[in-house]
Amino acid sequence: MHLPLNALRAFEVSARHLSFTRAAAELNVTQTAVSQHVRNLEDRMGVPLFRRLPRGLALTDEGAALLPALAESFDRIESLLGQFGAGRSREVLTLGAVGTFAVGWLMPRLREFQQTHPFVDLRLLTNNNRVDLAGEGLDFAVRFGDGAWHGTDAELLFAAPLCPLCAPDIAARLRRPEDLAGQVLLRSYRSDEWSAWFAAAGTACPILRGAVFDSSLTMAEAAAQGAGVALLPARMFERDVRHGRLARPFAVEIDRGGYWLTRLKSKPVTPAMAAFAGWLRLSAGVPASRRP
Repeated sequence: MHLPLNALRAFEVSARHLSFTRAAAELNVTQTAVSQHVRNLEDRMGVPLFRRLPRGLALTDEGAALLPALAESFDRIESLLGQFGAGRSREVLTLGAVGTFAVGWLMPRLREFQQTHPFVDLRLLTNNNRVDLAGEGLDFAVRFGDGAWHGTDAELLFAAPLCPLCAPDIAARLRRPEDLAGQVLLRSYRSDEWSAWFAAAGTACPILRGAVFDSSLTMAEAAAQGAGVALLPARMFERDVRHGRLARPFAVEIDRGGYWLTRLKSKPVTPAMAAFAGWLRLSAGVPASRRP
C-alpha cells in the first residue's frame, strides 16, 4: 500500500496533539491542509483514525495502533538525518579513559574538540585504569602506566609524576617531608608509591595507615576534604590547586608512569580515530618527532 509521507506526518503530529489546529501550527501549514491529509490517509487505508469530537480529536483503535510505529519511525529518521552535518556523515568514536584523565585533562578541552571535529560523535566511558579494549568495543583507551599492554599499540601522551597533595590547612603545617609521619597518608592500590616517594625525599617511610582507593579522583576528593595526604599526578589536579581546594607542600615527585593512548593492534584506524588522535597529540604537546 502506497501511503503519502505528508499524510503520515500530518496524522502523527495530529495524534500527538489530538488537535488539527495545533498540528497545523507545528507543521507550519493550514488546519484545512492537515485535516485533508488525514482524511486522504483514512480513505487510502479504509479505516477511520480519529473520532471527531466537538472539542478535539480522539484516536480510534486503528489510530492508536498506528501512532507508536509512526512516531518511532519518524524519530529514527530524524536521528539518522542528525548524523549528517555540512555534507559529512557523523562517525561514532568510543573512548575509554581512566577517570583522572577524563576529568582533569579531557573535560576542559572537550568543547574545543567538538567544535573543531563536529563529525565525530564521541562516546566516553570512564574506568579506574582497568579496561578491555575488545570486550568493551573501544576504539581507543587512555591509560596510566608504562605502556606495556599485550596486543596493544600504545603511544605516550605525557608523563604524570606523583607528588603529595592535601588540603591547604594541612599543607601549611608541613615544613619537611618528615612532618608527613604525623599525617594520614592516603593510598592507591599500587602499594609501593609512598615508599618510593619517601626514598626520593631522602627520609624513612612511616607506617602507612590511610585508606586505600582504587581511583585517584576519589582519593583527591578525600584529600581535599581533609582526610589525609595523597600522592597524585599534579597535572591532573591543576584546577583544584588553582582554586585552593588542594595544595602541594613539597616539590619532590616520583615518576611512576604516564598517560598513553592505546588501541588494539588489529583495529583499523577510522577517520574519526585519526582525527581524535591527531587532536590529542597536538593538545597534549606530543613532540613532532614522536608523531606518526
